[in-house]
Amino acid sequence: MDLSRKRERDRLTARREPYWQRLSASQYLGFRSGPGTWVARYRGRDGKQQYHKLGEGLEFDQAKKLAEAWLERMTGAAVRVVKRATVRAALESYLADLRRQGRDGAADGAEWRFKKYVYEDPLASMELESATRDDFEEWRDRQRPGRANRTINRQVRAVKAALNVAVDLGHVGSPAAWALKALVDDVEDSGETAVFLDAAQRRALIDAADPYTAQFLRGLELTGARPHELAAAKVAHLHGESLRLAHRKGRPPKLRVRYVVLGSDGIEFFRYQARGKLPAAPLFTEDGESTWRTHMWARRIRAAISTHNERAKEDTALKPLPVLASAYSFRHARISELLQVYGIDPLTVAAQTGTSLAMIERTYLKFIPSAMREKLAAVK
Repeated sequence: MDLSRKRERDRLTARREPYWQRLSASQYLGFRSGPGTWVARYRGRDGKQQYHKLGEGLEFDQAKKLAEAWLERMTGAAVRVVKRATVRAALESYLADLRRQGRDGAADGAEWRFKKYVYEDPLASMELESATRDDFEEWRDRQRPGRANRTINRQVRAVKAALNVAVDLGHVGSPAAWALKALVDDVEDSGETAVFLDAAQRRALIDAADPYTAQFLRGLELTGARPHELAAAKVAHLHGESLRLAHRKGRPPKLRVRYVVLGSDGIEFFRYQARGKLPAAPLFTEDGESTWRTHMWARRIRAAISTHNERAKEDTALKPLPVLASAYSFRHARISELLQVYGIDPLTVAAQTGTSLAMIERTYLKFIPSAMREKLAAVK
């Protein structure tokens, strides 16, 4: 049967079962006379038929193009049997894969994100193969009220990574649908102005925090580390007057290790943190035992800011703290002050903090024009 000819399609008797035209082995394009709807059909290696509604009122070429795109996803999977399921089911497959690899910690962290940002949203119940870029952008927009862009970007990255793995595991979906461009952020990697805290503001935030958060923030202040780097630091990573830190970066991500040279205050502080602990124990914990999790330090910092700002309403001598300040603000402050206050050259600062000269030039040199003018004035 040649469904490409409209005259032949108009002569077909209306019935529930579509009329089929073979495209290739196990792949068919169907037309249902009467309503004029198009459907694609595929038989997998398990012998089961898979169907996909393409729409109605389409010309043959349009329907064939849509069918071929769907069939390409079905036949391009790296598994024996493809999975056609919801966004939530795809994310759960990702979690199960992490646990199969023994990565229970990573699975627990990802599961917390999905429960908070996805599972209660309408996106979770959508079929992954039917979800579009608009659906994912609308989901992201629903998460934005009351949250900083950097927080939303973090959750989007987690979902994107999980769904990409889910596709590799056999779920049918289009990675282009969830490949959203990051929102403008206020953290280092965006190139935008950072939320900067001066020494007095950092001290006020540390004083308002609970003891475990205060210790963590002080560690960030002394090293300029990324929060997740310091959260992962173990007692064994402290080597005399330096601290080993590591993070993953690049595509594919590679582990980048560096040793941060500590000042006298830093040496004393970190030795105190390591006292009485086993080598494999974390230097910092959120409760005396558990390794810090991103959502927990973010939650504690927001609570400390709120506590301080409530005090500031009653005590006019206190100045309110920026509500968008974060753990990353301590990294920004450290890098900026090493450059501006202490006059350390950018190459050394880059090596200490695990960033690049290009990033320092783009993000931090804007903070030091006054220091530069003073240095130029001294040139004779």
